[in-house]
Amino acid sequence: MTRQRERYFELYEDDFGLSALAGKLAAATAPGVVRALELAAEVAEVAEGEGAVELGVDVRCLLDAGLPDETLRAAWLAATHERFDPADFGMDLHGWLNRLADLYPARVRRRRQVYWLERPHPEFPEEELREAVVAEIRVAALPAGLPDALEDIAGKADAELGLRLLLRILKAWTVPVAKDQYDRLMEITSDVNYPGPLVYDGLDIQWLPLDPTRREGSGDFGISALSERFRGDWWQPTAREGAEWEAAADDTAETPGTAAARLLEDATRLLDSPLTSDTITTLWLAASGRGLNIDLLGIDGRDWLRLIADVSREHLRNIAPSYTPVVGPVRTELAPPVLEVIREASPVPVDPDRQRAPAGHPGPGRGRRPGGDRRPRRPRPRLPSLPPPPQGAVRTGHRPPVRRLPGTGRALRLRRGPCAVGRRSPRPRDLTRRTSAE
Repeated sequence: MTRQRERYFELYEDDFGLSALAGKLAAATAPGVVRALELAAEVAEVAEGEGAVELGVDVRCLLDAGLPDETLRAAWLAATHERFDPADFGMDLHGWLNRLADLYPARVRRRRQVYWLERPHPEFPEEELREAVVAEIRVAALPAGLPDALEDIAGKADAELGLRLLLRILKAWTVPVAKDQYDRLMEITSDVNYPGPLVYDGLDIQWLPLDPTRREGSGDFGISALSERFRGDWWQPTAREGAEWEAAADDTAETPGTAAARLLEDATRLLDSPLTSDTITTLWLAASGRGLNIDLLGIDGRDWLRLIADVSREHLRNIAPSYTPVVGPVRTELAPPVLEVIREASPVPVDPDRQRAPAGHPGPGRGRRPGGDRRPRRPRPRLPSLPPPPQGAVRTGHRPPVRRLPGTGRALRLRRGPCAVGRRSPRPRDLTRRTSAE
């Protein structure tokens, strides 16, 4: 049957359909038919029952393709890590799929979720998707015979299902995935609107050596990205929490520890500079929009930088213990254009005597009383200084935390769009070829 493409990242947080069932069976201990059907029910109940749609469509795609039982069995056993073989219970693969099809018949989705002004079902050329998936199957380090089975599923049944089964098999057998292949998989899954964790959760990615000068991610990073965490009126972290979240906020395209290495480099560079504590405090308050008032909290500007550096080193010891922090030379060639931009953005001083006042209001130097005395001004009351909050205090309001990658401690920076998990997400195709706190 023909699959109706959905914006899957709006419905699911990770895997779905028959590949999700295979993943649950791979993690189970000697599951029987009853347990397998219970796990299928769990997959079907996801997203308020919408998971049954993908499960039913996946099963029907395989049954309608007319593939031999040997092909289906090879792919199924590999995806389930050989934990559930229907032959052990008197069924071939077609019999097992027919049993699932009776419980979850293929049907159209009951509701359609549309959050942005885009077409709800973006079109993706099937032939292009099929070619991309087959190409990734052929370069993966799979056992003999398995690539042919996956190619048949992708080419004759459904390319999207073939892609998810490929990812499931790579994870089940801990197959090393080169960084360039990982980037391609992220791009493909972004094109078909998958949630990011469907790709990278549990995938054995062969990351490049940690290098903070390499620019493979998207968005801001370092001290400037940390300052953004404290802007706005939502719930905000304490000083240490914000630093910890930014240190863990690696982009999906970057080696684990990159965010912490860049944050440490920025903090170290400022600490090694001749800038005074007052200057550092002024810069921080301006960049963060006074989201974290270190001056009112009694935090010295350089002490704040030292805290950031300590948090970054602690994270690097856990994530990349072999990495030796190095602060590169100052790029002086960028100074002239940056200074020019700063001067253009600076406010132009205005002569107060020549400034035009609003209608009906005397301007500066005007409206004097007879005798030349200026109108008296009401003195502004002095506000008492606020004591610093107790340690561990959290500001009020609400701000949704970022997610962490299971088993890695890596935080995900949130963002909208396909694979929407924040800075740990790929971007749509037109933005991908460059290479994301709790």
